[in-house]
Amino acid sequence: MNFINEMLQYDFMKRAFLVGIFLAIIMPMIGVVMVNRRTSMIGDALSHTSLAGVAVGLIFAVNPLISSMIVVVLAAFIIEFIRKKFPQFGDMATAIIMSSGLGFAAILSKYAPGGSSFESFLFGSVSTISNEDVKMVFLLFIAVVIFSLLLYWALLFISIDPVISKISGVNVSITNFIFTLLSAITVAFSTKTVGALMVGSLLVIPVTTSLVISRSYKETFINSIFFAMIYVTAGISISFKFGFPSGGSIVLTSVFGLIIISFIKFIYKKIKRLN
Repeated sequence: MNFINEMLQYDFMKRAFLVGIFLAIIMPMIGVVMVNRRTSMIGDALSHTSLAGVAVGLIFAVNPLISSMIVVVLAAFIIEFIRKKFPQFGDMATAIIMSSGLGFAAILSKYAPGGSSFESFLFGSVSTISNEDVKMVFLLFIAVVIFSLLLYWALLFISIDPVISKISGVNVSITNFIFTLLSAITVAFSTKTVGALMVGSLLVIPVTTSLVISRSYKETFINSIFFAMIYVTAGISISFKFGFPSGGSIVLTSVFGLIIISFIKFIYKKIKRLN
């Protein structure tokens, strides 16, 4: 209890927990669709590409989250265009976009003022989250939650099979457009808290943990959010306690949680077989 009070006496930690909780709710909503569509690597590609946008923002003295968002949205729609026109080259397009983004980021980072600022986007830094960042993430949170709940069945269908989606009356083009746009913005806005090199992991690991124990899409959806909230809040707390980068703390906490849940499920199955 004293530790919690100690953390919350700092304004930057209050902002960190607010942003962390918002992201912990919406990232699994995006991630569960990506995992079911087998496109989780796109999250990695976009998060790495976001570094180029961060560097542009630092160079031209604009909010790096805004410049990162623009770059990531463009990258996301380029990947989707190639996947749609040339399905056999979908994975290749993802790899090329990720490599290109990292290449531009590596070059532009040389001209970006304040090396520590750029590094904070690599691994995440809760101390750099501003009130403006909280407001932007909150607006994104509202948009993703509304979209995910209103189009719950449409997202379920497109994550299974586009043909089934069309037969079921889903407007696949519009749904994919909104999903791609919100996914890109979510990735861009997550870089400050989670770190560009870690965002892809947080999109996938809570969903993977949920899949270990869930028996339906609905259970996976709900449990993913539950696990993400635990991982993010625990990771931010560990980051504060030991001075670690927040992204690394969150991701390693997530991996540890996945291992624990998998082990418990393994033991449960063994006991059940013996009985």
